[in-house]
Amino acid sequence: MEIALIGVLVLVAFGGVCVVWSERGGPPWVRRVAAVTLFAGAVARALGKSRGGGRSGGGDNSGGADGG
Repeated sequence: MEIALIGVLVLVAFGGVCVVWSERGGPPWVRRVAAVTLFAGAVARALGKSRGGGRSGGGDNSGGADGG
């Protein structure tokens, strides 16, 4: 189980590196990996929303730094 988690974390980190590298004009294989990474992120977000898991975004901001 731990090995699988480490493997997923390595893949996520590698995908993130490829996204940044492709934005700076990396080779074609990096652009393909970045496209797959961005697609996987979009799918994960869509699945999270369909399950009702919106963890970020609008909440009560009372007690914030602006004193409001």
